[in-house]
Amino acid sequence: MVRRINTTGADGVRLAAWEFADPPKGVREGETAPGVLLLHGLMGRASHWAETARWLSARHHAVALDQRGHGRSEKPAGGPYTREAYVADAEAVLERLELGPAVLIGHAMGALTAWQLAARRPDLVRALVICDMRASALGARSQREWEEWFASWPLPFATLADVRKWFGEDDPGLERPRPSRGDFFAEVMAERADGWRPVFSRRAMLRARESWVHDAHWDELAQVRCPTLVVRGLDGELGRAEAQEMVRVLPRGEYAEVPDAGHLVHYDRPEGWRSVVEPFLENVAPA
Repeated sequence: MVRRINTTGADGVRLAAWEFADPPKGVREGETAPGVLLLHGLMGRASHWAETARWLSARHHAVALDQRGHGRSEKPAGGPYTREAYVADAEAVLERLELGPAVLIGHAMGALTAWQLAARRPDLVRALVICDMRASALGARSQREWEEWFASWPLPFATLADVRKWFGEDDPGLERPRPSRGDFFAEVMAERADGWRPVFSRRAMLRARESWVHDAHWDELAQVRCPTLVVRGLDGELGRAEAQEMVRVLPRGEYAEVPDAGHLVHYDRPEGWRSVVEPFLENVAPA
């Protein structure tokens, strides 16, 4: 079962949320299963969480959100694509879908949104899972590298096989082939008259990234009072030392890492991802 839920963000932007499995069995009439909101990273979409949402749905009411500018949600040309806008959208969705207090599971940009919301509205968040997102400032050089990377994409792609090959094998930024990365990007392409192009605006993605890349986010992390699991892939972007420092800063932080996973932890090693997240959830959000 896949169900689309049409909702809106804080400023009226149209958002698409998704359920990828039937509600949990055994929930008594008048009761609700613990809510989980899944937030993808920059360039991602809700469907990247489909496998996670399915096993979560055995015990939880799991909803994945296409954030503004992504997936099937509205992509306003003028934005805003700011931290405030993304956090306010997640806050509005939790309230309108009556999911809170919920577990927030976020990857990369979605993880930052999750912990910023948890710091701002602790009443809406019972626990957090932060997947491969740094708290340190990345700086102007990182943003320039992303601009150059976007410019290097050989658009349009003639076929989806070409998408998978370029992002999974041929991208000069890859140290070694990652087929799962090719699959990830194939999900965010749409066929146009001239070939396959991303469903998002690369300019909008740079604007979204600009809103966090120059700043550190340690202070907000320290304000998160709920249980929080920090997960990294051994070959991801979040280094072990920084991840462990994030756990130290968090009042109720825990640490986990997934072997042989890159930045796309839940995509690279779904079984390893589940093996660290599921026990954490059983302790902090029992069904």
